[in-house]
Amino acid sequence: MIPSLIPRRLLPALLILAFVLQAAPPPADPAKAGMDPAQLGRLSARMKAFVDKGTIAGAVTLIQRHGAVALLDAVGYQDLENKKPMAADTIFQIMSMTKPVTAIGIMMLAEEGKLSVSDPVEKHLPEFRGLWMVESRGEKSLILKRPSRSITLRDLLTHTSGMNSGPPAGLKELLFKMDKTLAEAVSVYSQQPLDFEPGTKWQYSNPGIATLGRIIEVASGLSFEKFLEERIFKPLGMKDSFIFPPADRRPRIAMVYRLENGKLVEAKSDTLGGSPWEYRTGAKYSGPEYAMFSTASDLAALYQMMLNGGSYQGKRLLSRASVEAMTTLHTGELEAGHSSGMGYGLAWTVVKDPIATTNFRSLGTYGHGGAFGTQGWIDPKKDLVGVFMIQRSAGGGSDESNAVMTMAGAAIVE
Repeated sequence: MIPSLIPRRLLPALLILAFVLQAAPPPADPAKAGMDPAQLGRLSARMKAFVDKGTIAGAVTLIQRHGAVALLDAVGYQDLENKKPMAADTIFQIMSMTKPVTAIGIMMLAEEGKLSVSDPVEKHLPEFRGLWMVESRGEKSLILKRPSRSITLRDLLTHTSGMNSGPPAGLKELLFKMDKTLAEAVSVYSQQPLDFEPGTKWQYSNPGIATLGRIIEVASGLSFEKFLEERIFKPLGMKDSFIFPPADRRPRIAMVYRLENGKLVEAKSDTLGGSPWEYRTGAKYSGPEYAMFSTASDLAALYQMMLNGGSYQGKRLLSRASVEAMTTLHTGELEAGHSSGMGYGLAWTVVKDPIATTNFRSLGTYGHGGAFGTQGWIDPKKDLVGVFMIQRSAGGGSDESNAVMTMAGAAIVE
């Protein structure tokens, strides 16, 4: 056999080489993607200009169309202090881009008959029984009443449950210190009154998505982070996605910065997820609403799975019915989302009005952003997936991400 002809001393090196070759992302092929390489080059140059201006430390941009990578570009630095260059496989805290991943877990369990999106939350978490709702607030008074119905998983997925937008007073530092378990945090959330009747308004709710993560734990018998690893990351080959950073991945994690007086400075311990320099050491909270780390290529695999109707490279995670349900507009005429022309599906933002297509996303495009300026979008009409990664807290990334979406859309030639 051929292996017997290879000196044994060379086998470890060859195995390492084989792994590297297998793990390397496919080369960009704009022609196969039906995109203009010159326009994609201008996109890369524009991101470099943002770095040179000092509004971002660095960025990774991935554009994929017809399943082919058209652009995978890294500019700037993942660590400004040490001048460590950004790389295509740099790992980022994707913040609220975690939310749709949590929703995918819910839909997988629904397909297995372990829950239903229409279930009352209290069916899976009895501590939610007997919820109260705020009827009115005064300077020195708070009047409560019972809501007309129980909140459902669908309410949580669409941010229409009436649950608070953030942790209550007793857990104000949870999202920074991550010092409680998911079960402990959701137990506290269950005792807070709703802000309005379920289904009548839209209010972005981090505790609501955290509650979905806890339901995943109860229904699956796995911790939230283990469920993601075993049921989503491994099947999709998302080898650089996780909640709690393994030691061997830490050198590839981008640092987080914030703009102060027009200058980028290190994010400190009062940043979501804590100081990026401490890599969540000792953290307990698995944060279904914001705690994922990932790479552009890993997210592109996840998004391509959605674009393909639930399957990727021969592995099916979701049925086409689940993908359709998740990406259909559920919030109707409610004012939903963080920008004009947007609505919500099941934890995905959905472009519902032409006003939101000025950055060249089609009607029906869905995706999600993150608090550190990351952005991902899936445009079924263009058969396109986009991932944009930066790490800037308390400053968003709308200028940069809008430029990426617009310039990517302009690069389509066939």
